[in-house]
Amino acid sequence: MLPTENRLRRREDFAIAVRRGRRAGRPLLVVHLRSGASDPHAPGESAPSTRAGFVVSKAVGGAVVRNQVKRRLRHLVRERLTELPPGSLVVVRALPGAGDADYAHLAHDLDAALQRLLGGGAR
Repeated sequence: MLPTENRLRRREDFAIAVRRGRRAGRPLLVVHLRSGASDPHAPGESAPSTRAGFVVSKAVGGAVVRNQVKRRLRHLVRERLTELPPGSLVVVRALPGAGDADYAHLAHDLDAALQRLLGGGAR
């Protein structure tokens, strides 16, 4: 489970990450990253926390499958929060194949997308 301070909840925050951030697509998911975005709602914090949100549509599968994919993605992102710049907004959108994928494939695609977004991968 992601700690409360690391969760994206507002629609505006999702929109900022998706529209103004960089994007990296993989076969199972798409990751949107807005680096170092400051939170206009936080009163005077010096080091804003990295926040993540997830989009898993009905195209991925039924409710049980969607919830399973969200749980797996939350766990994967929680382990990688320290690698992201402080104040970043991350949105992970699961694609239809994510419902059939196992944990290792989701982890591989997430790592590859984050590596590309953080400057470690070639286009």
